[in-house]
Amino acid sequence: MSDGAGPSPLDALRGELAAIEQSLDATTEPAEREAVKQRIVALFKKNDALLTELGEIKERIRGLVERYKREAPGASAPEPDAGPRGRVRADHLGASTYVDKGWSLIALGDHAGAAQALTRALELAPDDVQAKSLLGWAEMLGANYDRALAIFSEVLAAEPTNALARVNVGFICLRKRIFGEAIEHLSRVIRLDNDRKATLYAHYYLGLVYLEREMYLDARTFLEKAIVLGPNLIEAYYDLGRAEWYAGEREAARRTWTKGAGANKFAPWAKRCQELLDKVERGESVPRSPSPV
Repeated sequence: MSDGAGPSPLDALRGELAAIEQSLDATTEPAEREAVKQRIVALFKKNDALLTELGEIKERIRGLVERYKREAPGASAPEPDAGPRGRVRADHLGASTYVDKGWSLIALGDHAGAAQALTRALELAPDDVQAKSLLGWAEMLGANYDRALAIFSEVLAAEPTNALARVNVGFICLRKRIFGEAIEHLSRVIRLDNDRKATLYAHYYLGLVYLEREMYLDARTFLEKAIVLGPNLIEAYYDLGRAEWYAGEREAARRTWTKGAGANKFAPWAKRCQELLDKVERGESVPRSPSPV
């Protein structure tokens, strides 16, 4: 929408968004996709800056409303607990902007920036479980495992059935090589089965636990189930192939990596599957080290 003097900031954002969507549809080469990615990041930053400005204006408008109410003729004094209640509600509304920002930054791979935004959200709304869960996720993805574990422990103390928090605790235990605790947490997520994404990753991470313990048949069982639950989880093909390879099923491993490589030729994990195929064709060894999840 415009006032006749030129396009509004929203019109400009919509135009750039549409142009990027068209470019992404037509892009095939890696260099071109990288250029589109940079445009997406730039658009996100413009949008984020506009949201911040709008948030500040929104808070000033709220202040005007409260001032008007206080100064209105015949206005009655607020009840003793009305003020705090109003502030808590306003804090939650303000925190939602930072939660959305945290989600976006996690998706862009800026884990430090996401942690900063989500920390601000919790300053505004300390009891926001979603913000706390996302903060733990951002810290975990940034390899700050002790910090993430402490955050997820707080989430689980408040919500023992929070499957995403528990599956991430299982992953951290895997990374810290505390396999018994990892199995306990991940198995509980599978038993709860109250969050589809958490159940998917519980199977995948359990597959990695057993792969690390060189229990290849068990690893294969969980990794195959992960692929059934999430056919687009290409990293599961990579690790399933490793489990099959070290179980002595070399042809099955090649077939699995071929499927992974063909699932999405631009995806990093598809490229890693192809790299393993190339390695075994050259007679090189398959890595036993865990996947860089």
